[in-house]
Amino acid sequence: MEFLFADWLGTPAWFWLAFIALVVALTAFDLGILHKEDREMGIGESLKLSAFYIGIALAFGAWVWAARGADLGIKYYTGFFIEKALSIDNVFVIGLIFTTFAIPRMYQYRALLWGIIAVILLRGLMIGFGAAVVQQWHWVLYIFAAFLVVTGIKMLFAGDKPMDIQGNPAVRWISRHLRVTPDLHDQHFFVRVPDAKSARLVWAATPLFLALVVVNLADLVFAVDSVPAIFAITTDTFVVYTSNIMAILGLRALYFALSAMVHRFHYLKYALALVLVFIGAKIFVSDFLLAGGKFPPVLSLGVTFGLIAGGVLYSLWKTRGEEEPGWPVVPERPLS
Repeated sequence: MEFLFADWLGTPAWFWLAFIALVVALTAFDLGILHKEDREMGIGESLKLSAFYIGIALAFGAWVWAARGADLGIKYYTGFFIEKALSIDNVFVIGLIFTTFAIPRMYQYRALLWGIIAVILLRGLMIGFGAAVVQQWHWVLYIFAAFLVVTGIKMLFAGDKPMDIQGNPAVRWISRHLRVTPDLHDQHFFVRVPDAKSARLVWAATPLFLALVVVNLADLVFAVDSVPAIFAITTDTFVVYTSNIMAILGLRALYFALSAMVHRFHYLKYALALVLVFIGAKIFVSDFLLAGGKFPPVLSLGVTFGLIAGGVLYSLWKTRGEEEPGWPVVPERPLS
């Protein structure tokens, strides 16, 4: 049993095993019990399931706090709140992807679930690589910090630019190199269809698979912001990874509630921009103005939570009474 207490990326192995077991149990419960059959999730169910996932994430943070100390516990919560807020801003993009590929809401949950599983693996690779780089070369944190400040400033002054899903290079490449059916085939990502030349049955991807690919590519783009942000808070690999994944796990449930009212969070992006600027600037303040001293974690959490909460409340107040604009209208057969 010694291996359970062996150090792995700065944390005892049993911490990692406990977290992996929790993620597997939640995913199995979600897919095997809650959603055996494909169906549309209502807003009420979405909010209840989201509250359940947030409760699990907060309880896990309390365990980190108790087992590894208040400093890492506070940093876990800071990373969780930042990633959760960034995921709210991503809901519109996910909705646009599903609309472009004409994916019914009853099949969107399954695509999101498999997308989350892929994200868990991809984020693990990104965070593991980032942790190794930061441990070897501390000055990389200054690059992360500068990137966050520049990104935040750009977000403050950038307008709303529509995302070109059909022009995505990955979608075009898949469409050229794989057989893609023009229509959905229930919840299947691949189906066997007759070949036009030989009349033999061959495998072909469905629009649901293309939507899954683009959702994961979009997450990689989102991770460019969120991963440096959490590394700017802490370099503890366990806290970086677990706070990211716990925030993402509940995204698929939260999506169905937020997609119906995403227009109400229009001004949240400005609060997120200020959070990124603050987190990036904090690195320079800690290392240069505080002479290597630590920026108070409680103050960091308070500022982060205050900005996000302020952005949410201001958005809800500013957009009160506004009607949902709806998703963009797209052709029934978006792929040629």
